[in-house]
Amino acid sequence: MNAQELSWIALWGAAALYAIAMVASSIHLSRVADAKASAKGKVAAAVGAPHAGDAAASPPTASAGRQPAVASKATGIARSTTLVGALLNGIGVVTRGIEAGHAPWSTMYEYTITGTFVAVVVFLIVQSRRDVSYLAPGVTGFATIALGIGLTTLYQASTGLQPALQSFWLVIHVSIAIIATGVFIVAAVATVLQLMRDYRDEGPVASGGPIRRWRNANARLLGRWKWLEAVPSPPTLEALSFRLHAVGFVLWTFTVMAGAVWAEHAWGRYWGWDPKEVWSFIIWVVYAAYLHARTTQGWAGRRSAVIALIGFVTLIMNFTVVNLYFQGMHTYA
Repeated sequence: MNAQELSWIALWGAAALYAIAMVASSIHLSRVADAKASAKGKVAAAVGAPHAGDAAASPPTASAGRQPAVASKATGIARSTTLVGALLNGIGVVTRGIEAGHAPWSTMYEYTITGTFVAVVVFLIVQSRRDVSYLAPGVTGFATIALGIGLTTLYQASTGLQPALQSFWLVIHVSIAIIATGVFIVAAVATVLQLMRDYRDEGPVASGGPIRRWRNANARLLGRWKWLEAVPSPPTLEALSFRLHAVGFVLWTFTVMAGAVWAEHAWGRYWGWDPKEVWSFIIWVVYAAYLHARTTQGWAGRRSAVIALIGFVTLIMNFTVVNLYFQGMHTYA
C-alpha cells in the first residue's frame, strides 16, 4: 500500500466516522432536550404542589438552570468516533503530504482535507475545556460534507509545486489561513445555533410585512425542533462565538499580512488587486465589522450574529467562487 492509497482509505474512513458522530451526537442532543423538559416539568409540579411552604416541595434553585447530565451509548459513540475520525483525517493529510513531497496545502483538495481536520481539532480542544457537545452535530456534519466533496469533486493528483509556491511562506501563510478557517467554521456553527435559539425563544410576533411573516414562519418551524432545548441560551452561545471569532480574526489578520509579504517576495509587489487578495481583505473587513458591532451598544446579539454569518459566507465564496471562476495569480489555489 502506497501513500496515496493510505491517504484515500484514511480520509474515507474519517468521513464515515464523522457521519456516525453526527448521528450519535444528534441523538444525544435529543435525549438532553427530553431530560431538560422533564426537569422543567418536575420543577413546575413542585411549585404548584399543595404544600408550597414545604421545603421538599420548593424547587432547588441551585440546579434550576443547570443542564441535566445525560449519559448514554450515543454520547460515547459520538465522542469516540469524532476522536478516531480526527486521527484518520490527520493521517490522511500527512500521507497526502508524503505522496506530494511538500506541505499538503497547494490545491483546493489539500486545503479542504486539512481545513476539515483543523475544524474538528478546534472543536475537540474547546470540548476538552467545557461541554460544547451541542456543537458536535454541526461540526461533524460540516466535516462529513467537506470531506465528501473533497474526495469526490475536488481531488487532484499530486504534482510538483509551481515556482511561486516553492517558498517557506507556503508553510507560514497557508497554514495560518487554514487554522483561521477551522476556527471560523466552529464559530459559525455556534452563531447559527445562537440565531436559531434566539428566534425560537422569541416565538411568533405580531403580523406585519413579508419580512415579519418570514420570521414568524421560521419561529414556528424552530418551535417544533425540540432538540433546541439542549442548546444553551443565546447570550451563552454569543459569548462562545465571539471568543472564537476573535481568535480567528487575529489569525486571518496575520494571513493577510503574510500574504502581502509573500506577494512582494514572489511578484515584486505587496498588493496587486488580485481577486484572491481582494476577497481576503473583504473577509477581514466583514469580521472586523462584526467584532466592532459586537462590542457596540445596540448591535450585540442578533444583528452582530448576522454580520458574522455574512463573514463566513464571504469566506466560503473566497474558497469556491473566487478559486473556480476568477482568473488571477492564485488560480492554482
